[in-house]
Amino acid sequence: MKIDAHQHFWRYSSTEYGWIDNAMSAIRRDFLPADLASILGSEKLDGSVAVQARQSLAETDWLLELASSHPSIKGVVGWLPLAQEGVRSAVLLDRYQRHPRFKGVRHVLQAEPDAYFENTEFNAALHEVAARHLTYDLLILARQLPAALAWVDRHPSLRIVIDHIAKPVVHGSPSLEWRSQLTELARRPNVFCKFSGVVTEVPGWNWTPQLLRPHFDAVLEIFGPRRLMFGSDWPVCLVATEYSRWHAFVNDCIAPLTLAEKTAVMGGTAVNFYHLKS
Repeated sequence: MKIDAHQHFWRYSSTEYGWIDNAMSAIRRDFLPADLASILGSEKLDGSVAVQARQSLAETDWLLELASSHPSIKGVVGWLPLAQEGVRSAVLLDRYQRHPRFKGVRHVLQAEPDAYFENTEFNAALHEVAARHLTYDLLILARQLPAALAWVDRHPSLRIVIDHIAKPVVHGSPSLEWRSQLTELARRPNVFCKFSGVVTEVPGWNWTPQLLRPHFDAVLEIFGPRRLMFGSDWPVCLVATEYSRWHAFVNDCIAPLTLAEKTAVMGGTAVNFYHLKS
C-alpha cells in the first residue's frame, strides 16, 4: 500500500485549536476525511494514518469513529493521559486497543520541558504501551534530541517514530549537531523517522527542493528506507505547500532508489511499523 503516514483531521474552533495562529489563517476551517479523500485519489495513495492534533480523549474517540466509517484511514495515533495514569493506563490502553485501527499514542512533547522525559508515571505508562505492541510518535524539537536519546534507552521494546525529522530549523545545510544526534538515535533499531512537516520548519515557509533535499538525503542515509516514512502533515502543510507539490518532491527524492526501497518509504515502512491492514 502507498500510505501517507502523518495527517490530521479537525472541526476547527479557536478554543480547541489555539495553536493555529493568525499566520496560519488558511487552515482555520474544518478538515475532514472527504477533503483528504480526493487528494489521496489524485495522488494514487491508498490511505493514511490520522494523528492527534489536540490532547483530549474526545478527539481520540472521534478519530476512531472516523476510521470506522472511512476505510482510507488505515490507522489512528491518538492521545491518552499517560502521565496522569501511569501503570493504571493499562486499563485505558486495553479499552482503546480493542479498536482495530488504534495503532499508537502521541503527546505534544515539543511543548514540555526536558524534565518531562523523566516523569515516572509517563514512563511507567509507556512500558504498558510497549507490552501491547502499540507505537509511540515522538513529537519534539531538535533541541530536545539529547533528552529524547536518554528517554529512548529506557524503552528498548517500544516502537518509536520521530515525527517531522525532529523539527530542525531549516535555513541552510543540515546542522552537524542535528545529524549526529539523529545518527545516534538511529543506532537503536526500535526508532524510525517520518519525513513530514519539514516545509513549516523553513523560516517564512519559503521552501525550495534545493533547500530541503539535503535533509531528506540525511535521514535516508541515517535510517535507511525501511525505517523512513513519507508523511504530508496535511492540512498543516497547506500553509507552505500544496499536497501535490510535497508529494512530487518526495517522489523526486526517492527516484534513484530501487523499487523495493521506494515502496518502503512510500508506504511499506508505515505498514510494518503500525501493523496496517489493507
